[in-house]
Amino acid sequence: MIRSIAVLGAGTMGHGIAYAAALGGFETRLFDVSPEALDKARAAVEAIGAKAVDLGKVTAADRDAATARLGFGSDLASAVGDVGMVVEAIPERMDLKLSVLQDVERHAPAEAIVASNTSALSITELSTALARPQRAAGMHFFNPVHKMKLVEVVRALETAPETLDAIEDVARRMGKETVRIRESPGFVTSRVNAMIGNEAFFMLQEGIASARDIDKALKLGLNHPMGPFELVDLVGLDTRLSVLKFLHASLGEKYRPCPLLVRYVQAGRLGKKVGKGVYEY
Repeated sequence: MIRSIAVLGAGTMGHGIAYAAALGGFETRLFDVSPEALDKARAAVEAIGAKAVDLGKVTAADRDAATARLGFGSDLASAVGDVGMVVEAIPERMDLKLSVLQDVERHAPAEAIVASNTSALSITELSTALARPQRAAGMHFFNPVHKMKLVEVVRALETAPETLDAIEDVARRMGKETVRIRESPGFVTSRVNAMIGNEAFFMLQEGIASARDIDKALKLGLNHPMGPFELVDLVGLDTRLSVLKFLHASLGEKYRPCPLLVRYVQAGRLGKKVGKGVYEY
């Protein structure tokens, strides 16, 4: 049974996964090369825990125990050296992920499960960084991790059944529900969601409705918890554009990114993380 987890990348997804892992009872280490990113992650985890206690979702004792189980560091070898599982949550660049996973191969135990939180990239290609690709799979969380219940568990070409079983067990201990998916570009949710979000940008570009009214229509008419523009501002417009470019290259013309989305990214309107996206914050 897996008892310890290293999470690589202290961004929005990484610190959320680390919080869920620590709260689920795992000894957890959050790694990032940037001390500043680690400081921001520590503050974000503290804020999530404090709000959970205020809302009565977690007891103060459980929050404190989870905090005690969570460590932060910028040395990858120390982070992964003796863990049972590594969850990669670094930026959506294949070259960067492969480089980090090659380091994981050198420093992590040979039997450690290696999971990627990628929302669209090929797990099969990522697993080429490992001597034993059978221990690699996708473990796709959703933002914000502490609120969203789903994890997509993605089977790559050589993923062993016991690897999928182990990842599903870890997800359940984190309080998540899982779906199993055979690897394909965008998996299930990113593929559908990218299409909806891209179409919303086309409607905005064509002047069919305002961003707020498009969001309102999907929330009240289709029972979506968030509108497509609220969601893309949370996820990051640059992240959405990266996913669409990958899906366009993999699946064809219907995923070509809307020119308005491209212009927003070029203008630096990347979402909540920079204070402006489709909306101002």
